[in-house]
Amino acid sequence: MNQVPWKAQTLGLLLSLSLLNLGGCGLFGGQEDQESPDNRRVVEEIRHVTSSDEENNVEVFKRSAPSVVYITNRQLARNPYTLDIMEIPRGAGSGFIWNREGLILTNAHVVEGASSILVTFHDQSTYPAKIEGISLDKDIALLRVKAPASLLEPLPAGDSSQLEVGRKVLAIGNPFGLDFTLTTGVVSAMGREIVSPSGRHIRGVIQTDAAINMGNSGGPLLNISGQVVGMNTAILSPQGGGSVGIGFATPINTIRKVVEQFHRYGREVRPTIGLYPLPEHIALRLGVRGVMVGKVVKGSGADQAGLRGLRQSADGQVLLGDVIVKFGSFTIQNHDDMLNALEQQKPGDIVELKVRRGNDLLTFRVRLGEEK
Repeated sequence: MNQVPWKAQTLGLLLSLSLLNLGGCGLFGGQEDQESPDNRRVVEEIRHVTSSDEENNVEVFKRSAPSVVYITNRQLARNPYTLDIMEIPRGAGSGFIWNREGLILTNAHVVEGASSILVTFHDQSTYPAKIEGISLDKDIALLRVKAPASLLEPLPAGDSSQLEVGRKVLAIGNPFGLDFTLTTGVVSAMGREIVSPSGRHIRGVIQTDAAINMGNSGGPLLNISGQVVGMNTAILSPQGGGSVGIGFATPINTIRKVVEQFHRYGREVRPTIGLYPLPEHIALRLGVRGVMVGKVVKGSGADQAGLRGLRQSADGQVLLGDVIVKFGSFTIQNHDDMLNALEQQKPGDIVELKVRRGNDLLTFRVRLGEEK
């Protein structure tokens, strides 16, 4: 049996109540009893729904806030008067506990360039931390801190692939240094793109209208069960940096992959084809869509498959190399498309490339190597 959503039920009751009130306010000369069963039922239903939503907010915050931390980035600077070298705060953000071994997640831009990092827990105790792994391309940093086990309660990780537009989300962080602040909202859109500190595009990003401000970076985005579904990373804002209801969070599934690489290799690892592309501005100037191969690394997968880079003819003319236009199922129009396609693979995988060589469209199978 299909159930009508509570909002539709309540709306119907409110309309009925309005008609009843109209009937008792002069049309027929009578007055409706304000304590009628219909009135009481509407009030109780609204009170129950409001109470349930508020209780969920309170419950998630109480359970999750102790696992959110405040991060201070300190950098070396020279005193202009004494010329002494000293450490001064140069930035701050949020983070959250990843596991009981003292690993903490935050954004790379929160700790980039730090000479020292301080982590403040919910009880206001502060401990130094070091960077365990960092990816500027994904704006993810993993920190390690030596703190009492009682403070190291990790947040449970959810599954960002299950998110849908309209789902409620909660953000906890330290906006403008105001520690442990809760904001709520919904998932506004999926599959957005933002620019990372390295200039690369981060794809598949979550957009939310939960208020995110300066200092929220690195904090968790939670679902109604208190599971982390993303890490608050950026906002779209007018000059001044205030929230206008357009915030972005890196999905937890993306974060999980990068953290696994940090654990296994101590760094982010990407597969490689084994070639150097020509600068993108050359392709733009020539009106070429795709990645123009400049040089093929000898012995690499691209070399063994037979791809060609720039070369010189017998009479001294420079001949253009191959242009990669498809990588597996991904259409390639620029360098960022290529890097994104590579990130979906792992070293040792064999991928099919479609390459334009002159007027011909050729297909190659390339075994991917490991980026050093």
